[in-house]
Amino acid sequence: MTLRYDSAPARREFILEAVRSAGFVSVSDLARELRVSDMTVRRDLRKLAADGEVEIVHGGVRLAAVERTTGFTRRVATNPTAKRHIGQRAADLVNPGDAIAVDAGTTAYELAAALPRGFGGCIVTHSIPVSQLMLHRPGVRTVGLGGDLYPASQAFVGPMTVEGARNLRVRTFFMGAAAVDARGVYVATDIERPTKQALMDIADEVVLLVDGTKFSTSAPVLLCSFDSVHALVTDMAPPEDVVEALDKAGTVLHMSNDR
Repeated sequence: MTLRYDSAPARREFILEAVRSAGFVSVSDLARELRVSDMTVRRDLRKLAADGEVEIVHGGVRLAAVERTTGFTRRVATNPTAKRHIGQRAADLVNPGDAIAVDAGTTAYELAAALPRGFGGCIVTHSIPVSQLMLHRPGVRTVGLGGDLYPASQAFVGPMTVEGARNLRVRTFFMGAAAVDARGVYVATDIERPTKQALMDIADEVVLLVDGTKFSTSAPVLLCSFDSVHALVTDMAPPEDVVEALDKAGTVLHMSNDR
């Protein structure tokens, strides 16, 4: 069997990237991905834990100092591979010194997790998990937007969050959504809408990150039409009426398997 990585540092870097992306990874999954034994993985995990990078838990490992609500963890576990690939494709759109805004939600989190080691720009976010992730990226400036804590999304929302965003400027806002159809982009609750809108307003470009399930899901609150979205990154071809709406609005479609 050919090893995927032939050095311990390379394996540990892979493990860190996997944990940063998913929040939790099992020993068996790591052993399969790395093509090494469980014993080798556990040895690497002990070294990472000793360095304070991860916390070893029953059956696997999680990122140190990251606390997640049950709902957020459940969404992380939904379609994780597609979200990770979307995040990686979206990271290709980021320049090394960019100022970007990162939305709350699990797909936007994957964009933050996929930012390359050379990224040295600034992240504006109201997401607690994204802010925690940046604790491990000291070369990245992070601007956290405070406000009222919304546990369902593990993010700050409300008038203080909106006010905090108003005096900022970013090149790109990487935005998540609860649903997408030909009319545009939807969120699950109206409490999320003003913060997303404020971040859209301070961005030169808005890039929507959604996995294919969002094309068949419904949500009650219409956030915007595609006229406000410069690009869409997804893992599967949208329905025909959505493609037509994207073309009409001039929204660029990026497929995660085109990397």
